[in-house]
Amino acid sequence: MTDSATPDQYHNFIDQTETEPQGAELQTVPLVIGIVAGEVSGDSLGADFMQQMNNLRDDIVWVGVGGTKMKAQGLQSIFPLERLAVMGLVEVMAQLPDLLKARRELLSAFKAAEIDWFIGIDAPDFNLRVAKKLKPQGVFCVQYVSPSIWAWRESRIHNIKAATDLVLCLFPFELSVYERHNHPAICVGHPLLRTIDQTLLETPINQRRSELVWHNDGLQQFFIERFDDVSQLICVMPGSRRGEITAILPLMLDGIQKLILLDPKLCFIIPTVDQNHQYIVQDVIDQRSEQLRAAIVVVYDDSQPAFSQQAMAASDIVMLASGTATLEAMLLERPMVVVYQLNTLTYQIAKRLVKVPYVALPNILADTAIVPELIQEQASGDNICRTVMRLLQPRAYAEQLKDLVATKHLLQQQSNHDPANSVIEQWFIQEKYRV
Repeated sequence: MTDSATPDQYHNFIDQTETEPQGAELQTVPLVIGIVAGEVSGDSLGADFMQQMNNLRDDIVWVGVGGTKMKAQGLQSIFPLERLAVMGLVEVMAQLPDLLKARRELLSAFKAAEIDWFIGIDAPDFNLRVAKKLKPQGVFCVQYVSPSIWAWRESRIHNIKAATDLVLCLFPFELSVYERHNHPAICVGHPLLRTIDQTLLETPINQRRSELVWHNDGLQQFFIERFDDVSQLICVMPGSRRGEITAILPLMLDGIQKLILLDPKLCFIIPTVDQNHQYIVQDVIDQRSEQLRAAIVVVYDDSQPAFSQQAMAASDIVMLASGTATLEAMLLERPMVVVYQLNTLTYQIAKRLVKVPYVALPNILADTAIVPELIQEQASGDNICRTVMRLLQPRAYAEQLKDLVATKHLLQQQSNHDPANSVIEQWFIQEKYRV
């Protein structure tokens, strides 16, 4: 970017000095921001951005769609986030009528609120269509999390340019496509780079486990019953959506069943995002053998912030679905095995379109397979068992850990822009040219 905001502009923004005359006084004009997150990971991104903005101005009005974290930052949510949390091409088609209705409701609410900005958090299929309606009306539109045009269908850049004034990218490898097409984009890095609990890395793993168990009754009961009869602790994360859980968890359980035959002292912890997900996960597990049920504890704990991160940090390895959790595991320096399965038709379509060979973020960032990926037909109980046992061997464990740490440090070096300031700066630039 060749232009930037002046110090005075930032000072005015922070001091909220956009004013209108009213008699002999001046009245502050609040900044109204529409913001939409389409899933749990987007709720975290949105809350982080909202907190940064709220630290700069205390008169921001937030309206849109988000989860508990965004609501805690002041969001007036129009309808539940779960209404938009649909994955897969086939699954989206089934929910299309309601998604179209949700878009109409959202646009109507934004018009009534007279929003100044629109921030779409991930969910590009939904958010970019919303932004394309808003941008011609003079609303400053930002897509936070780039669509995967670096991986497939680069031609989508034309729709992105028509719908947005700025794209905030989470990873440095995403910028090149925007540079080629001359569209404003900034790598702000993933919020996890700033928010992950560094004390988890500085604390010995035995202490991490003691602190995790001490604060949770369910974990206390689980480990008291097992006493010291534990060889390795494995954190299992089958995803945050119901569709992911019902598709991926049974495969993981097939692998776990075989693992505990080889090592009955293995223990597995499944942290869930909320109590509803805890019930869904537990219901799947309850259909399995008593031996398997005894080896697994499913836990939700809203009293401990970032509970799933604590569970990962306290584990020897992580078995997880592809997604943001793979980045969390890498930043926590926890070796992992990725297991994923899509609807067959969705997978076949995606396989023909996607031009990158990996699904796990550590592999994409490293541009090599440092983390094993068991996808579709490879995600069998036998393969999961074999891969986990191999990773638990000291040499393989140390090798993956070394690669994860190196990739983490490279990402940290390349992600050095603040999301809120990046948006403010680009807004000032465009306002100047508009004048």
